[in-house]
Amino acid sequence: MITVYLAGISAGYEGEDIEIRYRIFKDQLIKKDTIWDSYKKPAVVGLAALVKLLKVMEEFKEEEITIVVNDPALMEIMAGTSTSKNKDVLKMAAIARTKINELESHITIKDVSSDKIELKKWNEILKF
Repeated sequence: MITVYLAGISAGYEGEDIEIRYRIFKDQLIKKDTIWDSYKKPAVVGLAALVKLLKVMEEFKEEEITIVVNDPALMEIMAGTSTSKNKDVLKMAAIARTKINELESHITIKDVSSDKIELKKWNEILKF
């Protein structure tokens, strides 16, 4: 089983690049990276980070993958329970779902925003 810790960080100012941090564990840390991507609206940063991560995860096909995030909005969007009518969000969500379906692995996305212990662990792992 693979556990991935993911964070999509929007820029403080409009027009600046977004930061995507991830750490991949399989018993121990096997890969970590920080990716800078072109500006995205804050509403789609989490989805953009997920899509970028899924491209990286192609090398782990057929593995059971748990993606740990601190993003309740992302969870709602991916579960289909969001009431957002933002066309950028809906388009990016469709892309993310397609990428998940293309991978042959079982992917679970876990939100740690309401669990203080897990949130602290998530934060520590994603620090530089």
